[in-house]
Amino acid sequence: MLAKVLSGCVVGINAHPIEVEIDVSSGLPSFSVVGLPDTSIKESRDRIRSAIKNSGFAFPHGKITVNLSPADLKKEGASFDMPIALGILSAAGAVDPESLFETIFCGELSLNGKIKPFRGAFPIALSLKTRCNSFILPERNAVEVSSLNDISAYGAKTLTDIVSHLKGIKPLEKASPKVPDPKSKISRNILDFKDVKGQEYVKRGLEVSASGGHNIILLGPPGSGKSMLAKRLPGIMPPLTLKESLEVTNVYSIAGEASCTSLIKDRPLRSPHHTISYAAMAGGGSNPLPGEITLAHNGILFLDEFPEFRRDVLETLRQPLESGEITVTRVSRSLKFPSRFMLVAAMNPCPCGNFTDPNKNCNCTAYQIQRYLSKVSGPLLDRIDIHLEVPRLNYNDLSRQRTGEHSSVIKDRVLKTREIQKIRFDKKNYITSCNACMSSKDVEEYCTLSSEAEELLKTAVLELGISARAYDKILKISRTIADMDGSDTIQSHHLSEAVGYRSLDRNLWV
Repeated sequence: MLAKVLSGCVVGINAHPIEVEIDVSSGLPSFSVVGLPDTSIKESRDRIRSAIKNSGFAFPHGKITVNLSPADLKKEGASFDMPIALGILSAAGAVDPESLFETIFCGELSLNGKIKPFRGAFPIALSLKTRCNSFILPERNAVEVSSLNDISAYGAKTLTDIVSHLKGIKPLEKASPKVPDPKSKISRNILDFKDVKGQEYVKRGLEVSASGGHNIILLGPPGSGKSMLAKRLPGIMPPLTLKESLEVTNVYSIAGEASCTSLIKDRPLRSPHHTISYAAMAGGGSNPLPGEITLAHNGILFLDEFPEFRRDVLETLRQPLESGEITVTRVSRSLKFPSRFMLVAAMNPCPCGNFTDPNKNCNCTAYQIQRYLSKVSGPLLDRIDIHLEVPRLNYNDLSRQRTGEHSSVIKDRVLKTREIQKIRFDKKNYITSCNACMSSKDVEEYCTLSSEAEELLKTAVLELGISARAYDKILKISRTIADMDGSDTIQSHHLSEAVGYRSLDRNLWV
């Protein structure tokens, strides 16, 4: 007898519908799976047999053939356990075949028949809901996808529960998002800019960075507060939009890091160690999974000790910083992952860190300093909008009371500036709505300079010898500063501040 069950699998960040066809016929007992299954699917034969028997059902004797269609698509993962088991029970007469229609089944089986969660439930529900809006999933995955509109997700604990639901004996309850208790909720962004003494110039640069979505690098001696300042940046970033939240949740579901309560609403903050490998940063595996670059999508990628990262790891950032996506190529396929993030890097000026410190002597030679700085390539530094020097605090700054602004006050100004940019770019249906993502054509249209600003820009270009990319970066930063000031035209003081944020263009350290 032939049975058919609808399921799905994830390739890259997209899900594809899979028809699981099961045929139970007379002949020597066998169990074969065809349709480009990977090892985990081939091993499911033993899990499914044990799960069916331990759930109190009779496992059919005969020749069992399972086909995963389309046959030319590589399938991976253990989420096909549930649909294969239900197809076998249907082909054996234990489940009505009609009850399997118009429902998508995914889940891993344990030997005792319990349903275990799997990775990638959210993209399956997001991509396949137009084809079928009813899903039976493990309990945790059902809660994960329940925040999506226009779907009905039912969570199951055991194979027996699913059979009882299909027979109408004991229907499964529809899953709903778990809302955390506000009294017990602890905000992730507990770090406040008010706790930072001094460094007003750096705080201003970070506010400009957050307001325009600009990449930023902090340069200064050890102990000057680079990491402390960078870790407070998420507290002034705007919240995720619904579209951004869906994209982030989609990525984290594929990576197995999705929240089981609701959509991810906080901007991701990824801070990998400098020993990270190329594959972990870019994404890898025979069926490539998202790397740190993709996990930082719509959020912040913080790289401390920037020159200590391997050269090939840093060079993976060049494509995402330009296009907002990264292409991972393997023998079997080439996949694109979204990776539009804000890069925040921190580094010392030399190997010992004291080159720019007026109170400590630097023991590094000119060659050592040059070699240390050259670990970060010029083209990569050119893609970083803002270069901020973070000086060591003196005694007066350290001993005074904390009088800085709260992060909430700074965030309000950032939100107002982002709203100006949103109104500007919504007319063109851009993917993002921040000045950092403007094209060269947009720079010409929106970065209108006053006559004094034009003269200042001409002088800066001639004296600094900046590249065409750095030229655009300065105009984008100037546009953000003008937006913060509520000005339609970029004035000379806006431009001079933007030029001041390009210290590496001035070759002050070499």
